[in-house]
Amino acid sequence: MDAPTFIGSLGVALLLLAFFLSLFKFIAQDGFAYIGMNIAGAGLACWSSWIIAFMPFVVLEAVWCLVAVAALVKWLRAPHEQAS
Repeated sequence: MDAPTFIGSLGVALLLLAFFLSLFKFIAQDGFAYIGMNIAGAGLACWSSWIIAFMPFVVLEAVWCLVAVAALVKWLRAPHEQAS
């Protein structure tokens, strides 16, 4: 397996895992785990697409990653309950 395929596969696996875990209520869509998996997954998929020069997916995954980063900033600014 070449590097772009490995990187892209890892990214897509993270995106699908986040989707599955959210869909079946294992993690919250507005939680750190979901947001983090979306940032990492979209970032890796974007990088892989960049390596192979497939610009439609570079744009898609870059926007996906940026939206997830915006969600992370919102999450970081929100008050959270402390575990006791």
